[in-house]
Amino acid sequence: MLIYKILRAPEWATLQAQGETRGAPIDLADGYIHFSTATQVAETAAKHFAGETGLVLLAYDTDTLGPTLKWEMSRGGADFPHLYAPLRLTDLLWQAPLPLENGIHVFPGDLC
Repeated sequence: MLIYKILRAPEWATLQAQGETRGAPIDLADGYIHFSTATQVAETAAKHFAGETGLVLLAYDTDTLGPTLKWEMSRGGADFPHLYAPLRLTDLLWQAPLPLENGIHVFPGDLC
């Protein structure tokens, strides 16, 4: 199963330069990397990244992340994937820009 992480341009640059990251400020504060499923990621973008440009969408396979990935109840009582380990560039399946058009982030059409 694929899960998704949204990063701002400086966070993406850090991941590329260092090969891993502990994530965005909210990830550091909470002690884990916040991910979303395909059905959750648009709402995550709207709630936490409203109006932001320069975002990058990252796709990871849950099987690759192993036992450090936990499913925990969050927004609206839904289970969200949380990674209790650094986010590694070597585990990344693909990345894509997340453009903002008319105030809404446009996701790749083939999210699965």
